[in-house]
Amino acid sequence: MTTNHRIRLNSRPVGEPKAENYLLDEVDLGSPQDGEVLLRTLYLSLDPYMRGRMSDAKSYAKPVEVGDVMVGATVSEVVESNSSDFSTGDTVLGYGGWQEYSIEKAAHLRRLDPEVAPVSTALGVLGMPGFTAYSGLLEIGRPQEGETVAVAAATGPVGSVVGQIAKIKGAKAVGIAGGPDKVAHLG
Repeated sequence: MTTNHRIRLNSRPVGEPKAENYLLDEVDLGSPQDGEVLLRTLYLSLDPYMRGRMSDAKSYAKPVEVGDVMVGATVSEVVESNSSDFSTGDTVLGYGGWQEYSIEKAAHLRRLDPEVAPVSTALGVLGMPGFTAYSGLLEIGRPQEGETVAVAAATGPVGSVVGQIAKIKGAKAVGIAGGPDKVAHLG
């Protein structure tokens, strides 16, 4: 048995989330079934979209149910495998959420190679935020050399990549950020 610590949604936040909106608990996990792997979380993505998932308002993504583990992408180490696709010690990108361990279907995981890039980049520039920035700017925005690109939330994971890509494409990037500390970080 593996003892797992996890953070669950305890109540829906009104305004800014508070500690009482979450519940830290401990459960024992069994072994992975056929086609599953037991993972230990190494890195957890904390993305802005998660705030929306805490609400039950209509959205593009299903809300986290009260009592469920908070959602989130994870970079994890395979602790035990019941799949021919993964071995103990492999590093994978999954969706284990806010918990120390998870059991996930091997078909939902992607192996990461630490020789190619730091594995944590799978949650940032080489993951969903980087892909969002890349496709949003280059496939939809299509900046031209000499144009100005205004970047909202410019210090966030998507915005910071958008600003860098805009510069690479020869555009001027103007970053918008939520306060003096964030603006100084853009410098």
